[in-house]
Amino acid sequence: MTATVPPAPSAEGPIGDPRGRVELPPGAVPEDSRFVNADLLPVPVAERRWTTYNFAALWIGMAHNIPSWLLASGLVTLGMDWKQAVLTIALANVIVLLPMLLTGHAGPKYGIPFPVLARASFGLRGANLPALIRAAVACAWFGIQTWIGGQGIFVLLGKIFGGWTDASRIGGQPWTLWLCFLLFWALELAIIYRGMDTLRRFENWAAPFVIVGALVLLVWITVKAGGLGPLLDQPSELGWGAEFWPVFFPSLMGMIAFWSTLSLNIPDFTRFGAGQRAQIRGQALGLPTTMTLFALLSVFVTSGSQAVYGAAVWDPVELAAKTDNVFGLVFALVTVLVATISVNIAANVVSPAYDLANLAPKRINFRTGALITGVIGVLVMPWKLTATPELYIFTWLGLVGGLLGTVAGILIADYWIVRRTVLDLADLYRPGGRYWYARGWNPRAVAAFAVGGVLAVGGSHSLPGKGPFPEDGLIPLLKPLADYGWAVGLVAAAAVYLVLTLPSGRRGAKMVP
Repeated sequence: MTATVPPAPSAEGPIGDPRGRVELPPGAVPEDSRFVNADLLPVPVAERRWTTYNFAALWIGMAHNIPSWLLASGLVTLGMDWKQAVLTIALANVIVLLPMLLTGHAGPKYGIPFPVLARASFGLRGANLPALIRAAVACAWFGIQTWIGGQGIFVLLGKIFGGWTDASRIGGQPWTLWLCFLLFWALELAIIYRGMDTLRRFENWAAPFVIVGALVLLVWITVKAGGLGPLLDQPSELGWGAEFWPVFFPSLMGMIAFWSTLSLNIPDFTRFGAGQRAQIRGQALGLPTTMTLFALLSVFVTSGSQAVYGAAVWDPVELAAKTDNVFGLVFALVTVLVATISVNIAANVVSPAYDLANLAPKRINFRTGALITGVIGVLVMPWKLTATPELYIFTWLGLVGGLLGTVAGILIADYWIVRRTVLDLADLYRPGGRYWYARGWNPRAVAAFAVGGVLAVGGSHSLPGKGPFPEDGLIPLLKPLADYGWAVGLVAAAAVYLVLTLPSGRRGAKMVP
């Protein structure tokens, strides 16, 4: 391959504004280009109007969900006390905030979603590699969150309507559970099908509603317990010495991985931002503070449940179901429904909708991509994935989570260090331009992805009989890196990409065979 001089800029350059936001001039990109559709084109500056509150509400809505509530319980089960668990969760979310802000920068500036930003580093065709990996994770998560939400509704309705849970079975589950799952699934798709502005309005009121729901649960259990119980007085089984750190670092990586997928596709949301200040302040206010507060609420409520029932009840649905008050059950039902819809649509539908649109822009738009996501979310049979956590956690999330870290490393290195946040907006949609590389693929990004991916997931291992991997790891030499897969993938891929790219002096150059 040989490098050629980058093509000359268009006679009609991009249009900027005082806030540093850029948009395409009319006619800059041919409408018949196979890499263009209305959902992938930059959001016009006039329509970039999400404020600090919109971004904070987005994160509040996403953080307040059943899996987030259960994070602290997982750490306490490992031997931490509540203070260590909350500290780990808080630190992880401060760390993951950094790549969120770095990749989110391109959104308000250029108005582009994640798969279009990935074209700058991977190439117009190569961007489908990270986009489809991200979409696969999101589709599976969508199915699992929908199943968990459906189960929550099923349990609470069972308390309201006697006999609901004793219905005849289909496929090993009561038909009423299947009904809850399918109705919940349809409601989620109906909301996202109306577009991103509907999602923004939903998140605006869902966020405070879910906060109130969690506080009501705290007040109820505190009054019932006459205090917050003995859980807060339990000492750590690990201490702060040699036994603590081998548990802390893998746990920290796990907490980071919880939101690492969003660190890739956050431009899908920030592209609607009124400016950089809105996305920076909104994310900083919304993510680490909310997750820490939610972890505290989880610990306090569970402590109260231990005092009342003699055993810690970490699942908020199971705890809410213990009340015989019909109004309380209905309120808990609505809170679970709103909380799960809020996180599932934002975190697991928006991304694959854009990613699938990027795969075939002329055949798939945002709404079609959302519907495909919903169908795949059912086809992965989430009821089986949640029944066998080793399959999902160790095989699916472990492998793909490490690969997503490599993508984040390449995107950040390319956008901030190689290009210094300067993109040719029109060439992101034009074959033959500076991001065409070798027939639409950037070999340097693919090589960095391969190296980072091997280092991130090559040491994957399982305890005997507990998972699909060898006890000594797929590649025994890399086993010590396995617990740090996301961070290893990010750093290694970024380093390899910079080594391959910067010395060439051909930043953004078109590559031809």
